[in-house]
Amino acid sequence: MPKKRIDFTETVLRDAHQSLMATRMSTNDMLPIVETMDKARYFSLECWGGATFDACIRFLGEDPWQRLRDIRKRTPHTKLQMLLRGQNLLGYRHYADDVVEKFVEKSIENGIDIFRIFDALNDPRNLEASLRAVKKNKGHAQLTICYTISKVHTIQYYQDLAEQYEKMGADSICIKDMAGILTPYTAERLVKAIKAHISVPLSIHTHATSGTAQMTYLKAVESGADMIDTAISPFSEGTSQPPTETMALSISEGPFTTTLEMDKLEEIADYFKPIRDRYIESGALAPKMMGVDPKALLYQVPGGMLSNLYSQLKQAKATDRYEEVLKEVPKVRADLGFPPLVTPMSQMVGTQAVFNVLAGERYKMVPKEIKDYLRGAYGKTPVPVDEAFRRSIIGDETVITTRPADLIAAEFDQLKKELGPLAKTDEDVLTYALFPEVGKSFLEKKYQPPQDEQDSKIRIKAVL
Repeated sequence: MPKKRIDFTETVLRDAHQSLMATRMSTNDMLPIVETMDKARYFSLECWGGATFDACIRFLGEDPWQRLRDIRKRTPHTKLQMLLRGQNLLGYRHYADDVVEKFVEKSIENGIDIFRIFDALNDPRNLEASLRAVKKNKGHAQLTICYTISKVHTIQYYQDLAEQYEKMGADSICIKDMAGILTPYTAERLVKAIKAHISVPLSIHTHATSGTAQMTYLKAVESGADMIDTAISPFSEGTSQPPTETMALSISEGPFTTTLEMDKLEEIADYFKPIRDRYIESGALAPKMMGVDPKALLYQVPGGMLSNLYSQLKQAKATDRYEEVLKEVPKVRADLGFPPLVTPMSQMVGTQAVFNVLAGERYKMVPKEIKDYLRGAYGKTPVPVDEAFRRSIIGDETVITTRPADLIAAEFDQLKKELGPLAKTDEDVLTYALFPEVGKSFLEKKYQPPQDEQDSKIRIKAVL
């Protein structure tokens, strides 16, 4: 009997460094090894989306579209994959359907093959526009179940959601365990239940945060999962994914096979080791993020959220209150109707937890995003929010019950007009749409003439 092939998605170019060091890896550190990665025979390279876009323009001074094009040039044989937040795209609000369609179109044009599309609340209505756009532009739509634990998030709930996603037109389905809380035997039951009711491939994504990830992957694969996410060893474990090499070797010992070239994986690992060490020495990668914390099973905090929380507290000179903030996170989550802790909800819940702890009074300070969430602007909450709590935050404001994007008028042309002469390409407009202030500032620097040209203009003006 032929062995079943298990496909691997490599995360080192996106989620691994997002989870370990708040998405600070530069394009220059990626490109020298990308051609080798293209020869390693991965199913896909996750290299874009998530927080990479924000980090590129906000912290690294890089054009994320150029990063994608540069990676695409070097990967003729491997599918490129991105993480897309449904109607939120890569920003922190819902966008009009025309912006969603344009973003997907340009992402495919610049090199993306596979879109892992999720909604932070598992509200299928928020996936409709991006799914349509991916299908229209001949991309692969992987609809995503954000895994979390609460009184409503049962195996039956996830099974029903998977069936609904397949009916919507998903090319594959992903169980996204962003907090590393999917334990091995639960994974076995969950995968078996879902695989019994869908015909498309099933991918599993988890994090090594709690120490169960490798066991979880093995049980998931044995139960019928078709694909797993891993990170090359120097950027694996801790808040990242299990190591690619270890999982490939372990799985191949059983009734499974992979397409991976082990000699290429070794070469990739050797390349990333000094890069990891350099980021540790610079302080960008805190060794704390590379350890195991079984408390993640209690706090249900994703890897990327952990590194960002630590970064926030470091800026506030309050890292000694890290454990206190972690204990506050599940309390805030319960208040908000048990949303899965994935972007943008992870950032919103995390920021509120930090505010609650540092202010010394719960909900004394409430960000606009939390107020919008309580108004229904992000979609339907998994569990109804206590009405007294809601009103204590938003007063008498009307609560949205329809698909939030139905209330947003077409906006791409208006955004282009606002951006003015900086709108040299549709990609520039999308950068501005996602991050208006930071995006505009980035574009101003991008199109600023070279210094010698500026000096020449100043001299000419002085002469005149």
